[in-house]
Amino acid sequence: MGPRFPDTQDVRLQAIFPQTEIGSDPNVIATFVREIEAIGFDGLVAYDHVLGADPARPGWSGPYTIDTPFHEVFVLFGFAAALTKKLQLSTGVLILPQRQAALAAKQAAALDVLSGGRLRLGVGVGWNWVEFDALGMSFTDRGKRVEEQIALLRELWTTPSVTFEGRWHHVDRAGINPLPVQRPIPIWMGADSEPAIRRAARLADGFFAHFAASDEGRAQAATFWEWVKEAGRDRARVGLECRTGARMSDDELSRSAETFRAMGATDIEFNTMRAGFRSADEHLDAFRRFIARLRA
Repeated sequence: MGPRFPDTQDVRLQAIFPQTEIGSDPNVIATFVREIEAIGFDGLVAYDHVLGADPARPGWSGPYTIDTPFHEVFVLFGFAAALTKKLQLSTGVLILPQRQAALAAKQAAALDVLSGGRLRLGVGVGWNWVEFDALGMSFTDRGKRVEEQIALLRELWTTPSVTFEGRWHHVDRAGINPLPVQRPIPIWMGADSEPAIRRAARLADGFFAHFAASDEGRAQAATFWEWVKEAGRDRARVGLECRTGARMSDDELSRSAETFRAMGATDIEFNTMRAGFRSADEHLDAFRRFIARLRA
């Protein structure tokens, strides 16, 4: 159970792994992961990219390039699982349609087993067509494919022998072994467009939202919950994660947390990237400030 806010409402606190700024020293990463658990975070969330594009290529633009480091999330979390005892490990989000679904199911199941059932698999459709091309996957039909992939993942995680006939995926009496501890592993989704948010409301165990702590964000959250209801789902069984950042003052953190709680957030995540920090210690100091403020 997560830390308690002053009004006793339980909300889980999630730390975003500073992928692009932490560097590649395994000792630094190990210290960081252990400390995130020690200071009281409920979970660690890591972004996903396989390839960065060269910004010199024609017709391309985006926030990450070949100069932006990204640790592969399954490998990173295998490392983190061995260093921690209770920290939830969340991909936020894994670009599922650029991967083979059965392989992703196997990797996720292995991580869930080795972490003792601590994986939360966040998935999304992605935006970087350069990665899709390099990985041999279609970019244009990724939205429809991810729906079929989610169905297949859940089958593979719960059934020893699976027969699955979809448009893109075919499994004939085969399965993964060992099965995960969680059957199925919770699947969360991240999205920005209306069709993708509707998909999350219909299919996902939870939603990584980019809603702001504002009147507009409240309206967006209300719409999301209405879509959950329209899908015939129990709101109490669907999670909502909202994001705060290190550039906020202490008072802004408190106000945004209360706003997110009122919007129905079950999780609040804290991002320290692009805040001007120069070391893992500076990132950790910001995470300590976040924890201290929301527990005050």
